[in-house]
Amino acid sequence: MKAFQYNQFGIDNLSLVERDSPRPAAGEVVVKLHAASLNYRDLLFARGIYNPKAKFPTVPFSDGAGEVVELGERVTRWKIGDRVCPIFTQGWVEGRPTAEKFRTTLGGGDFDGTLRELGAFHEQGLVRIPDHLSYEEAATLPCAAVTAWHALVDVGDIKAGDTVLTLGTGGVSIFALQFAKLLGVRVIATSSSDEKLARAKGMGADETVNYKTHPNWEKEVLRLTAGVGVDHVVEVGGAGTLPRSIAATRIGGCVAVIGILASGEGVNPVSLLMKSLRLQGIFVGSRQMFEDMNAAIATNGLRPVIDRRFRFDEAREALRYMESASHFGKIVIRF
Repeated sequence: MKAFQYNQFGIDNLSLVERDSPRPAAGEVVVKLHAASLNYRDLLFARGIYNPKAKFPTVPFSDGAGEVVELGERVTRWKIGDRVCPIFTQGWVEGRPTAEKFRTTLGGGDFDGTLRELGAFHEQGLVRIPDHLSYEEAATLPCAAVTAWHALVDVGDIKAGDTVLTLGTGGVSIFALQFAKLLGVRVIATSSSDEKLARAKGMGADETVNYKTHPNWEKEVLRLTAGVGVDHVVEVGGAGTLPRSIAATRIGGCVAVIGILASGEGVNPVSLLMKSLRLQGIFVGSRQMFEDMNAAIATNGLRPVIDRRFRFDEAREALRYMESASHFGKIVIRF
C-alpha cells in the first residue's frame, strides 16, 4: 500500500513510500481510507514542535475517513463496507480523560496516522459516518469538529440565548460557529480579513470584528455585548490572545483553551479571580462525544466547510497551504 511518512521533521521530508498492507489483530478492522484532513497540529509536528521526541518513521495526520474492508477475529461492532472515521484518541471511548488515554493519539509520532491507503484500527476506536456526508466531509470531523463540540456542549453547556466568541476562521472556529447556530446561540466572530468575516456572516455569525481594524478587539466585543462580555470563548489563539479573551468574557463565563496559534506573555490570574472565570483546556474529545456530535450533525443535515481539496500525492502542497493561513474551514486530501 502507499503511505506518506516522515523519517525526520520537515515538510520537505514527507515522503510517499510503499508499505506492507496491515493485517488486523483480534478485535481490529482494516479501513481503506478515502480522505484525510489537516489540522494545525500536523503543521506543528512537521516543524518538530509537537512531540519533538517522536519515533520515526511515522505516518502523519490524525483525521481520516474510509470503509471497513477486513475484519479481525472477534469483531462485533462493524461489518465489511461500513463507513467509518477513526477517533483521534484511540483509547478514549468515554468518561474523563487520563494519561493513558492521551497516549493513544493518531498521527503525532506515537501511532501511525491517516495519510495512508490502509490502516488497522481497534473496533472500539471508530465511529460511523453520518449517511449524508461524503468521505471528504467526514474526514474533517475527528479533530476540529469534536474539539468544537467538546468546548461548547460538553464543557460550555451552552444554551439558546447565550453569546459565543469565536477567534479566526480555521476548522475549529467554523465548526463552533455552525454548532452554536444549531443551538440558537448568538455568535461574535473575529478575523483579520473582511472577506472571511463576510463569509462567516453568511453562515450565521451575528456580529463580526476585524482584529486588524480593532487591535484591542476585546473592547469591541464588550461594546457589542453592552459591556457585559460573552458567555463563552472558543480560544484558539493561545498566549497571544488569551488575555483579551478573558477581558471579553462576562463574570462567571468560560474560556475554552484550544489552540496555540499566537505567542505572547502569561496571563494575570487576578482577572480570572475577579471575574470568577472558568478556564478549561480542551484536548479533542472522546468517542462518546464524537457519536453525540454525529447524531446532531445527522439530525440537522449539517455539512462541514471545506476550503480546498488536494490529491493524495499533493500532501506537501496541502501543508504549505495550511502554513499560509489563508484557508476558511478545513483542508482535505482525497485518495
